[in-house]
Amino acid sequence: MDLRALEYFVTIYESGSLSAASKKKFVAQPSISASLKQLECSLSTSLFVRHARGVQATHAGKQLYPLAKQLLEQATAIRDVFSTDTTKTPFRLGLIKGLGVARMSDLLGRFTRAVNSLELTLVSQDEPCQARIISRDLKLNNEQFVPMWQEEYQLAIPLDHRLSLIDSVSITDLQDVAFVQRSPCEGWTYLKRALNSANVSIDTRAKIQTIEYALGLVKAGLGCAFIPLSEAIVKDKHIHFKPIKDLSISREIGLGYTHGSDTVNVLQALAVYNRI
Repeated sequence: MDLRALEYFVTIYESGSLSAASKKKFVAQPSISASLKQLECSLSTSLFVRHARGVQATHAGKQLYPLAKQLLEQATAIRDVFSTDTTKTPFRLGLIKGLGVARMSDLLGRFTRAVNSLELTLVSQDEPCQARIISRDLKLNNEQFVPMWQEEYQLAIPLDHRLSLIDSVSITDLQDVAFVQRSPCEGWTYLKRALNSANVSIDTRAKIQTIEYALGLVKAGLGCAFIPLSEAIVKDKHIHFKPIKDLSISREIGLGYTHGSDTVNVLQALAVYNRI
């Protein structure tokens, strides 16, 4: 049985669609689809039912999933036992703050699995490194930039806050509002300018760096925060998210690098397939 076909099957099962599996494995969707079809033919059964939003596993698919996971884990263990190559491939990757734990964990997990014996070190984007995941405004003149995703800044509001009842939030509505400030944050810089221009004062209750801590403090009711939204963040039902009227701010995240290499090429391919 083709282990790669089983690997694609597991990815489809866990991601819920062929397109999502294609992005995770950075393989063209027709190749994923053809591999699944061959697997279904070899087993003489359908593994998924296709619908508008993706796929749903059939009874046979649900039976196969734990068996396929076990077989793939055993195959990996066998390769590890007989692997004689102990040479590490060191790679320093610079990251800006506030990229989001879930999204980056998935991306970095795929990167480390794609490069054998990778020794990955994560550093700040301003430290020496072979590549960086940064916002476009930080791109250097001699740096290539591969766009990955774009995020719109919106106001994160506690559920019981008065602003959650307003249909359209304007700058003047923020007068004396308690805030959790993220720093450094390019979005906050633009918001501060707009506040100063409108002679609006806010009540800064906390200053932190990460998006995750900011959202946690918003949930706790400490105040509002100005956050770049990702697909995972907007699903949080314990926070209201609203744009600020007449203040359209977004950031474009991408891969920056100055010198190509085989390892950088893998990361570049991941960046392209991760593009939104």
